[in-house]
Amino acid sequence: MKLLRSKFFSHCFFWSVLLAALTYLEVEINGIPFFFALGNELLRIMFYAILVYINIYVLIPRFLSDRKLLIYGGLLVLLVLVVTPLMIYLFYWKYHNYPDLQAQVLQHQAGYYLLNFLITSTFTVFKIISDWIRGEREKRRIQTQTMQSELRFLKSQINPHFLFNTLNSLYALTIKKSDLAPEIVLRLADMMRYMLYECNEKWVPLRREIAYVENYLELEKLRHGSKADVTFQTDGEVHDQRIAPLMFIPFLENSFKHGLARSLSTGFVHVHLHVGSDQVVFMIENSKADTQPQPEARTFGGIGLTNVRKRLEMLYPGQHELLIEHDPLTYRVRLTLQFLEDN
Repeated sequence: MKLLRSKFFSHCFFWSVLLAALTYLEVEINGIPFFFALGNELLRIMFYAILVYINIYVLIPRFLSDRKLLIYGGLLVLLVLVVTPLMIYLFYWKYHNYPDLQAQVLQHQAGYYLLNFLITSTFTVFKIISDWIRGEREKRRIQTQTMQSELRFLKSQINPHFLFNTLNSLYALTIKKSDLAPEIVLRLADMMRYMLYECNEKWVPLRREIAYVENYLELEKLRHGSKADVTFQTDGEVHDQRIAPLMFIPFLENSFKHGLARSLSTGFVHVHLHVGSDQVVFMIENSKADTQPQPEARTFGGIGLTNVRKRLEMLYPGQHELLIEHDPLTYRVRLTLQFLEDN
């Protein structure tokens, strides 16, 4: 299977198909015996291959790729002018027992030059297009790797402080033998399971992301106690919709990091999720402390706003809207994600 996918095999296959097609046409149209026609087309394809491979592996990399267009064009014409007379001579020699065919070769010399130039130029266009496609594919591969790396980074950055603080709160509950301790353990376990295993997929069920948000907020309520006014409202119907994982958590972490964590008195975090027929709208509003970083300088779950926007662009190109507003007292985020048909 590896051989079948190799460049060598694909090139051999192409020239073999071309040889078979040209031989068939010459036999059917000109009525030439099969083996005589096969020899003609083998000779013709040999020269086509010489022109094409010198062009692809010498002229294009050294001159066209460096934007030396005039030099490339001149060398391409020179290549055709050098190779074509040799091709004409060999055909003329091959037809030494066929005066009529020799006369046709001499009569159509201009056609040989023109056809060779057109074939070589056609492969130039093909090479340019294939290189562009390969470059775009490589760019998408790099973007995908970057996105996956950022997602892994996001997953690693979300946990530490939140986890340690939650464990401290859990420890306090166990000392008090509170009935809340088992529930906290279950919520924390569900969050960790979601992040470590389910978030490895490109798309996850929306209901699992909502459950993650609910667990996160419940644990934050435990940490902040009566100091925090934390609410979470949802409306709409959740069925089998799927979204990219951990799209909401950076904004949740931000609201607690820059809102409640900095507030000396009571603060608030209000979250609202609206599930529509073709989109989901995530809205979060939190109180602000007296000193806040500039919006573009904020970090969201360990990654900057610029990277959050970049991840949205990669996952939801033209299918999302991120609005961020703030005033002296509050900070608001509204994120709209379209449900993609192919997820």
